[in-house]
Amino acid sequence: MFLSAKKFLASVILTALSISANCQTPQFPIVKGFGGIYEIPEATERPDPKTEFKIIIDLVSAADDPKQVNRMVDNIARMVNLHGIAGVPKENIKVKVAVHGGAIFSILDDSNYEKFYGVKNPNLPVYEALKNSGVEFYICGQSLIARNMMPSDMWQGAELALSMLTTLTKYVPQGYTLMRF
Repeated sequence: MFLSAKKFLASVILTALSISANCQTPQFPIVKGFGGIYEIPEATERPDPKTEFKIIIDLVSAADDPKQVNRMVDNIARMVNLHGIAGVPKENIKVKVAVHGGAIFSILDDSNYEKFYGVKNPNLPVYEALKNSGVEFYICGQSLIARNMMPSDMWQGAELALSMLTTLTKYVPQGYTLMRF
């Protein structure tokens, strides 16, 4: 019985060492502090670092919990960081985001967000970090009017667009890949 307990303990220790060897700390190669990702050294399918990536994101999803960062906003940071960890230089990642629908609430300035949810907007630091990384934001004017909002209610780091629809139809023909978050 004592010998099998030793074998069991040895097995547990080896398993723990194996797991800890595979654990990583999140990486933030381009968008600092947000969109943490992990290197997968064994991955053979990766973005080509020599390619220019032009991406337009249709950001429509509202936050599951308005007191937390909208996971789709953080997902934009993850996407940029995943390209970065694969060796794509920041200059080769062109990202534009058309914010509309329920996601409009995630881009309110702090005072207006607080009126709706009782807290400062947790998404604004993510938006700032993304903008500092070269991501551009466009707020759908049609979504604002449908919700009785004004451009002055929004984070001032974004541009006002006629609509999400016209923003997409402008950039998709220019070679931007459309993604919906």
